[in-house]
Amino acid sequence: MVDGVAVYPVHSLSLLIEHFRGETLISPLPTAGMPSDDGWSPPDAMNLADVKGQDHAKRTLEVAAAGFHNLLFNGPPGSGKTMLARCLPSILPRMTPEEALEVTKIYSVSGALPADSPLMLQRPFRSPHYTISNAGLVGGGRNIRPGEITLSHRGVLFLDELPEFSHTSLESLRQPLEDKVVTISRVSGTVTYPASFMLVSAMNPCPCGFFSDPKKECTCSSSAVTRYQKRVSGPLLDRIDVFVEVPPVEYERLVDEAPAQDSSHARQRVEQAREIQRERFKDNGFLCNSEMGPAEVWKSCPLDESAKALLQAATQRLNLSARAFHRILKVSRTIADLDTAQDIGVAHLAEALQYRSRGFVG
Repeated sequence: MVDGVAVYPVHSLSLLIEHFRGETLISPLPTAGMPSDDGWSPPDAMNLADVKGQDHAKRTLEVAAAGFHNLLFNGPPGSGKTMLARCLPSILPRMTPEEALEVTKIYSVSGALPADSPLMLQRPFRSPHYTISNAGLVGGGRNIRPGEITLSHRGVLFLDELPEFSHTSLESLRQPLEDKVVTISRVSGTVTYPASFMLVSAMNPCPCGFFSDPKKECTCSSSAVTRYQKRVSGPLLDRIDVFVEVPPVEYERLVDEAPAQDSSHARQRVEQAREIQRERFKDNGFLCNSEMGPAEVWKSCPLDESAKALLQAATQRLNLSARAFHRILKVSRTIADLDTAQDIGVAHLAEALQYRSRGFVG
């Protein structure tokens, strides 16, 4: 895949000697750069068209994929949270050559590189079970190896049943989500692995799952609901950009035979938004909006007076932290990019504020 380099494939040492003698010349192998994944569809990914209803949740998936924003689904069992998450690989943008090499190196050193695919072309989608150990999630062991968060680099780490993960495992995500790397220190040495991943998670609102269901009665006590929701700490929730409640799907939507939007159309819009971001950050080394620091946020997220007034009122009413404040601006920038808008308007900011509302957890 290295473009501009002359590669001469040698089948035997005698053939190489004949080539240098000018007896039998070896023809160079043509290099065309990054192989295309046009028409590719993840074998285990679902299509957005397969999901009945949940149009608002599909929209949040598109926004999250376009800006590489962390996402949390909340809703009762059977509402489609896991199905929506499984659709994400079908709308993720193509990896750049640099990203492909980064992911390939990680899977190579982990011994997880497929024998029939020596170059990783598709973004990772890792979905560990909640019984995973902290070392399995973060990395470590006797011989230090990358964990799931590193194997999710440049891709998605999906944590289903988020409150069921151990407290130690969940809290260990906080530093990698901020620094995009994870450092593992053992007696044998210290290793730093890349960990720039998109966290997608799903949870029920209570142990029985029906706290927010309009038709099924919740059997949990208020104290049980509070304990369950507090398993996910405030500092971890503060690092999530987009919150969306997924209600049960009505019967009419389940039997509706009208064609739904296909993943390919959403992926085209995501690709277009990512191209805008790559052009914006070409001199900064960033790839997407979620990687912006405070200085880049103020430079890349201009607001008009109406948007500033709305943001000020929302900050005071929602009691936003500085981290949440900047994450709202990043999501607003992504929504504006999906609309190919130069500046962030009131509508873009209002949609981002809507995603930030998380009254159902914490």
